Amino acid sequence: MEQTIRILTYNVRSLRDDRAALARVVRSCAPDVVCIQESPRFFGWRRAARAMAASFGLRVVIGGANASGNLLLAGPDVKVDAAEVLYLKHRRGYHLRGLALATLRIGNSRFTVGGTHLSMNLEQRVYQAGEVLGHLDGFAERNQTKSRILAGDFNSYPGSVEWNIITERLADAWMVSPVGAEFTSTGKNPYQRLDAVFVSRDVYVVRAGVPTDLVSQADTALATDHLPVLAVVRI
Repeated sequence: MEQTIRILTYNVRSLRDDRAALARVVRSCAPDVVCIQESPRFFGWRRAARAMAASFGLRVVIGGANASGNLLLAGPDVKVDAAEVLYLKHRRGYHLRGLALATLRIGNSRFTVGGTHLSMNLEQRVYQAGEVLGHLDGFAERNQTKSRILAGDFNSYPGSVEWNIITERLADAWMVSPVGAEFTSTGKNPYQRLDAVFVSRDVYVVRAGVPTDLVSQADTALATDHLPVLAVVRI
């Protein structure tokens, strides 16, 4: 039986903004799985990640500072079969980037999800686009899952070289079934799409986009400097 799954990706800017507004935004989306970018990375980061997850009504699966701020959260109905974190190949002078991976089950559906945040540097970002796909595929194969989801802040735009590398292998969920708004940055004045959810071709996309029908614009303006992307899919 197909299972409907709600995947949210959100850059929370190290919780430097209004945490109550952030929690209201996430709860309004009722996600099963959340891919966080820029989760707390310094002293007490594990405690901060658990507290943030609890404010959302979720739990930590894996990630945080040990994945360069990429963090996976899940709801109570989500079972975790496997999870790991890793750092992407690093170039001196740029922020270290990472990837959080998990194979999850909801009902009878199993899938692998990866959350990442690519470099600000174009050359490094192009390399990382292929790198994260390789890690995602390898992890999915080791854990015997066909369905794959890659979500995060890609610091690039549709039509860019790195975006095209990803969409050669995975579908851009917004392009498949757009609902809501497209642009994700900035939170107060969105004019570009940096954040996305990509899915393998076997995953059916019900809707994807900034869920303007579910969240308060006043809250998203206060919560962080990005807007969330919600993808509702069937696996």
